[in-house]
Amino acid sequence: MGAGAGSRRGVFLRSLLFLLLAGPPAPRLAGGQLRYAVPEELEHGAFVANLGEDLGLDVSTLSARRFRIVSRAGARQHLEVNLENGILFVNERIDREEVCEAGGTCLLHLQLLIESPLELYRVEVEVLDINDHAPTFPWQEYVLEVAESAVLGARFPLESAQDPDVGTNSVHTYRLSPNGFFSLEVQTRSDASKFAELVLECALDREQQRAHRVLLTALDGGVPERSGTAHILVTVLDANDNVPAFDQPSYGVSLPEDAPAGTLVIQLNATDLDEGPNGEIEYSFSGHAPPRVRELFHVEPRSGQVLLKGPLDYERASLHELYVQAKDRGPSAVAVHCRVLVHLLDVNDNAPEVTLTSVSTPVLEDAPPGTIIAVISVLDRDSGDNGRVSCEVGPDVPFELRSSFRNYYTLVTTQALDREVVPEYNVSITARDMGSPALLTHSTLTVPVSDVNDNAPRFLQPSYSVYVMENNAPGASICSVSALDPDCQQNAYLSYSIADGHIHGMPVGTYVSINSDSGHMYALRSLDYEQIRSFQIQVQAQDAGFPPLSANVTVHIFVLDQNDNAPVIVSPMPRNGSVATELVPRSAGPGYLVGTVSAVDADAGLNSRLSYQLLQATDFTLFSVAPDTGELRTLRSFLEQDSTRQRLVVQVRDGGQPALSATVSLLLSVVETMPQTLSDFSEFSLPPEASSSSPLTLYLLISLGSISFTFLLAILILTAIRCRGERCSRQGDGCLPHLCHCCPGSRPSPDTLKTSNLTTQPPAGTTAATCLDVPMGGPPGYCYKVCLSPESAQCDFMFLKPCSPPRNNEKDAGKRSQPGQHLHVSKQIKQPNMDWLPPSKQQRPALKRYQIWHCRNRGRG
Repeated sequence: MGAGAGSRRGVFLRSLLFLLLAGPPAPRLAGGQLRYAVPEELEHGAFVANLGEDLGLDVSTLSARRFRIVSRAGARQHLEVNLENGILFVNERIDREEVCEAGGTCLLHLQLLIESPLELYRVEVEVLDINDHAPTFPWQEYVLEVAESAVLGARFPLESAQDPDVGTNSVHTYRLSPNGFFSLEVQTRSDASKFAELVLECALDREQQRAHRVLLTALDGGVPERSGTAHILVTVLDANDNVPAFDQPSYGVSLPEDAPAGTLVIQLNATDLDEGPNGEIEYSFSGHAPPRVRELFHVEPRSGQVLLKGPLDYERASLHELYVQAKDRGPSAVAVHCRVLVHLLDVNDNAPEVTLTSVSTPVLEDAPPGTIIAVISVLDRDSGDNGRVSCEVGPDVPFELRSSFRNYYTLVTTQALDREVVPEYNVSITARDMGSPALLTHSTLTVPVSDVNDNAPRFLQPSYSVYVMENNAPGASICSVSALDPDCQQNAYLSYSIADGHIHGMPVGTYVSINSDSGHMYALRSLDYEQIRSFQIQVQAQDAGFPPLSANVTVHIFVLDQNDNAPVIVSPMPRNGSVATELVPRSAGPGYLVGTVSAVDADAGLNSRLSYQLLQATDFTLFSVAPDTGELRTLRSFLEQDSTRQRLVVQVRDGGQPALSATVSLLLSVVETMPQTLSDFSEFSLPPEASSSSPLTLYLLISLGSISFTFLLAILILTAIRCRGERCSRQGDGCLPHLCHCCPGSRPSPDTLKTSNLTTQPPAGTTAATCLDVPMGGPPGYCYKVCLSPESAQCDFMFLKPCSPPRNNEKDAGKRSQPGQHLHVSKQIKQPNMDWLPPSKQQRPALKRYQIWHCRNRGRG
């Protein structure tokens, strides 16, 4: 082997020398793409080209735009791009003989991809051969047997040297060491390869010299020149003067690449005119047959059949060159050679390969049609129609493939996307070649759709109705609202709030609050059915998208009544905390109406429906109470043994659960005759709101006003007539002038007179004057004052006197009179509910009756 064989010493220096002599590689535009040339065996980091300058790219954006070389999976990355300066450099050592097994031009095809926007460039880099291999012979020593009878000029083919380099760096010539018998002649094959033949220049004489040694040197044409040597031992044999001969020097055969092992490739035939062993021929591969040929083919030594031994691959090598030799079995046998060219026929045995070069996912759902999703490359290693590929996507997807370069496609959108309808697409990509039968490859690309805030929240109900029991605990949950947003992530994150507003003049935020995350609503105060029965609020649900979207819903809140108000008895009213009193004539028969117990309840519904019952009684057989109206009536006539004082306790109970009640105590006095006095069963004056709420009450007030006016007018007339008659009577009886008026104090004016339908009848024979003070339910500080003289026992005159504090000159008169017992009704009683009041026909007359004080004025003055 030559001095340079098996060693890489000085490869880098030779590559550098090559670059200095050839100069920097200049880009060439070949078919619309850049092409560069670079020698093999350069070290890592060696400069190849300035892609940033040649492609006109801004080197400062290469990294941000992800400028890169796209290669197939598993392929070696011989070249790489420096993203800082755009320089293409050697990433790993390039061995041309390893990269390109076949001879000819060795090209590296690069696909350069840059994004934002997506651009694709194709670059070819030609790997130039350097003389890094020396010629080698299969064996270091050859034995050549030559018959002594060989004629001058006889040619003996020698084993060829092999040099993996190409062009001028391959085997260029052969040299033979000086000798007196042989010369060397170099021949050129059709493929431009060289081989040597030993030419006999001088007759051989075995008896003089049995063997000859010569040195064969193979030289390449590289700079510097490299060589390889082999020793040839020429043995002189006895004459076997005929050599085998093939039918033709070269054979050609075609074989499909999918031929099975054992297939007959060709039947070789060589003839030898000699007889016996000198005419028996053996076939074999010549010594310089490459190992790959020996792996694929086999030569039968006796028959000359060339059989297929291993699998063929058209894509790896479409042509195989076989050198077969034939040699007889006689002494001094001479081998003859022939060449067999095996042309492989391409078979569609390679399915297309689909490679996702660049994928831009996920894609926004509002991406316009035509948005590039991915760059797809397809490759079929077959040739002709078998290597022509068409690519398509599956149906019913909003995507299509557009061809950009040969075997390159871009996947783009064809219509608007909607993540809420289809959140993810599985795009089936089918690559089909044109072979027969056609082969196809399926590849699935998952394209997730990114959400955009294009959907407003939506409440589960168009409106909400919430029923809350009154007297609820502050802070208690009253309801929950819920909304849905078909978007995802932060676009679907909802927050709840209550819109600004007022409820009965107060901000809505003082009544209710809402949890912004869960939508639970809470009452901030205890609700009172008697104050507010219903209200509504606006709840807003807003997502966290940009810009945010929102929706509103109305929540109607109804306050339910609770039995939290006990009945309030308004009639009869006790005197100064004592029991209420009433007079009952002993002559009263069964069914006599003693009075009516009236009560109100501020609740509503069944909670305000009142029922009356007699809880305690001196004699239960004597009185009864109507459960609905509260009327107190006698059950039978009074007997002599019945007590003259009957004590009753009446209970008023509402219909709530649990029921609430109130009681009133009554003291009934049984009298022989009824005086013209007012009883304690006075009607309670309802608040203006309640009065105005019932038409019947309005009619009663009008009737009361007309009757009172008529009665007042009659009193005025009778008073005038009576005063004139009394003046004469007093003069006869010796009445003092200053006592002409029966009631001391200011004279009543017509404006201060009030009407009453009550009359006072003092007992017969009574001579004392009777004075009655009746508190009014109208303006405060007024009461009725009735004064009767001894002469007029049946007097019906009544005068209105202000109940103002007595003046100094009236203090004595006030001391003589009994303390006034006035009816005080709490102003805090809530407005009664009129739904369950007793019917109007069962009520007492609308004329208000109040407590009467009887004062006996013994003596005049």
